[in-house]
Amino acid sequence: MKVTGLAIHPVKSTAIRPVSTASVSPGGFAGDRRWMVVDDDGTLVSARELRTLFRVTADTPETEPGLDVPLRLRSRGFDPIDVAEPDTALVDLRMHGNELRGRPAAESAHEWIRAATGRADLRLIWCDDPTRRTFEREWARPGDHAAYTDSCPVTLASLASLRQLNDWIAEGAVERGEEPPAPLPIERFRPNVVIDGELPFAEDDWSEVRIGEVLYRKPKRVDRCVMTTISPDDLSSSKEPIRTLAKHRLVDRATWFAIHLIPLEAGTIAVGDAVIPQP
Repeated sequence: MKVTGLAIHPVKSTAIRPVSTASVSPGGFAGDRRWMVVDDDGTLVSARELRTLFRVTADTPETEPGLDVPLRLRSRGFDPIDVAEPDTALVDLRMHGNELRGRPAAESAHEWIRAATGRADLRLIWCDDPTRRTFEREWARPGDHAAYTDSCPVTLASLASLRQLNDWIAEGAVERGEEPPAPLPIERFRPNVVIDGELPFAEDDWSEVRIGEVLYRKPKRVDRCVMTTISPDDLSSSKEPIRTLAKHRLVDRATWFAIHLIPLEAGTIAVGDAVIPQP
């Protein structure tokens, strides 16, 4: 097995930024989901509720080597804006039932996000200290932490598993007398790490895996939400992949695809790295 793709998401729910290498620490990929968009009440606003976030491209020095600002935002029809890491007072935030904290960006950044997405109640927030956010879950261990990821710091998806899922989707369409849709791309699942070269869903059975020079613990699989049904290309939605995952991958009233990982050490990861499950 080898790594075939890597991605960082500087602002949660904005455009995926592919990279060839990434720095890894126990909190995840450097630069990944250190920023997020919230409403006036401090509650996360993601592409689940606001699809136009997919139209925003966020870059950092991790995604664009040589960039000399902490964050640059771009969207078609709008002038780019450079955003500094704020030193504003911490504010309370809420994300999927988690109580978090962060620092609001400058008002100019809020105004840009509002204009680019068409929603007038948004603010851009920076996570100044990812170690502040820990997990009160059965899978968590002391010291586990992350910035603004939904759950664990890193998500890994397998192209072998995706091929099986796309086969199931096509088979279901034929059974319903429908034309099989185009295969879903792996980007629908927004993984940090994409691998290939193993049997479908072999990753379900891992407990630890070494990728390049870093060892990771696998605490759990990923339960998928409606965001996977939204095309980042044209913002349209369909019943897939949730409909097919509910038929083939439904456990405990959740649909599962890909796995979460927690780095156990610091290092780097690169496209082409070997992926070696640990006994």
